Amino acid sequence: MNPAAASPHPPVVIEVTDLVAHYGAHRVLDGIHMRLYRGEIMVVMGGSGSGKSTLLRHLLGLNRPTAGRIVLLGTDMARAGAREMQDLRKNMGVSFQGGALFNSMTVAENVMLPLREHTSLDERTMAIMARMKLEVVNMGGFDHLMPSQLSGGMVKRVALARAIVMDPKLLFFDEPSAGLDPVVSAELDELILRLRKVMNMSIVVVTHELDSAFKIADRIMVLDEGRVLQTGTVEEIRHSDNERIQDLLERRPRTLEMDADEYLARLTGKG
Repeated sequence: MNPAAASPHPPVVIEVTDLVAHYGAHRVLDGIHMRLYRGEIMVVMGGSGSGKSTLLRHLLGLNRPTAGRIVLLGTDMARAGAREMQDLRKNMGVSFQGGALFNSMTVAENVMLPLREHTSLDERTMAIMARMKLEVVNMGGFDHLMPSQLSGGMVKRVALARAIVMDPKLLFFDEPSAGLDPVVSAELDELILRLRKVMNMSIVVVTHELDSAFKIADRIMVLDEGRVLQTGTVEEIRHSDNERIQDLLERRPRTLEMDADEYLARLTGKG
């Protein structure tokens, strides 16, 4: 049993209410509601341009919304001061899609970066903590290597070690399986599940990989054109009667229909 299911009313660690976001005049997120419970893994899915990456950027505090409210670990991000945001980020870990390792640093130096930024620990202690987290992600003994010497799967694991080096309460993944072969991808899925179990982390995963999503998710939120189509368990999403969700699951191409006047307005720049 996962930690989120252990209590009928687990604490809420992320609450998003009526979130609206724009890029210029284009509305990218349109009234998003989301709730993540402690110890839960929430997978955010959707096609290209659905708004899932934009939602992640807002959850990380990288973008400011047009409207709505985001509360992480009890902190209202719109009202938080610099010190509150600094404290909040100490409890957040992020594993970016490409790993985002610094090529001029060793594996150990990359993992120690959050410790250098947010703590006053001595070098020896930071090195020990980095090695501990590398062991957690099955990368023990690779701390002296450079990122250029690693495979794609190894880069992902090092990025994950860096994300968890400060034992965050919230962990965010951006396309963790992107570019990995099926075996390595399955290993990473198992690692995510193990982290939740061992460290009782609450996890948000943005992905388009169906096999991965169905394996790790407690609940799945499906986005389309900036709106939530449905949030539910794996079985609820699998058996959803929403046609667009079934299109995504079956990888059916979407038939685009456009009014002739709308098409002309787009061509002339008046749409």
